[in-house]
Amino acid sequence: MRRGAIILCGGNSTRMGTAKALLPFGPELMLERVVRLVGEVVPPDNIVVVAAQQQNLPKLPDGVLIARDANENRGPLEGLAAGLHMLAERADVVYATGCDVPLLVPAFIERMFALLGGHAIAVPRDGKFYHPLAAVYRVSVLKHVQQLLAADRLRPFFLFQELDTLEIPVVQLRQVDPNLATLENLNCPEDYRKAFHAIGFNPPT
Repeated sequence: MRRGAIILCGGNSTRMGTAKALLPFGPELMLERVVRLVGEVVPPDNIVVVAAQQQNLPKLPDGVLIARDANENRGPLEGLAAGLHMLAERADVVYATGCDVPLLVPAFIERMFALLGGHAIAVPRDGKFYHPLAAVYRVSVLKHVQQLLAADRLRPFFLFQELDTLEIPVVQLRQVDPNLATLENLNCPEDYRKAFHAIGFNPPT
């Protein structure tokens, strides 16, 4: 299967108080780091960064594609649609993530691709909580995403209800990511500081 990836970075970052994509993380910016880590599993020219319409982005590796949300403030399905549309002729399956997971483990992405099998979607599940931005989608789900957006049904869970979705208990993913760090998105300054300490960096003052 031809692999692709979608990295969403068009959110408002309200709780963080500043654009997450441009936050420093060690020698890199957050988005740069996530693109690099995803690029260990997916060819850079099959990675799409989806940003808000007027959002500034750092310089990204050659080949990385940039898409813009058609409509802002409509959640991850809007970004997923933009990314899937751009990859429609380039990939068969895509891994979707946010830009705020600097502790992402590339082996986690590998495992998610391996687990997909014949399903339309594979998504980690922790109790009642799903992780749509750590999931793998067939590019063919695009039409269903577009239908949900047109109906103003913006929760990714609606997509999981309608399609053949493999729900993966997060405990099964600890084999490749013991601390499930890939699922630790950074929402606020305290999360940001904790992530720095987890990797041995000194947070910016």
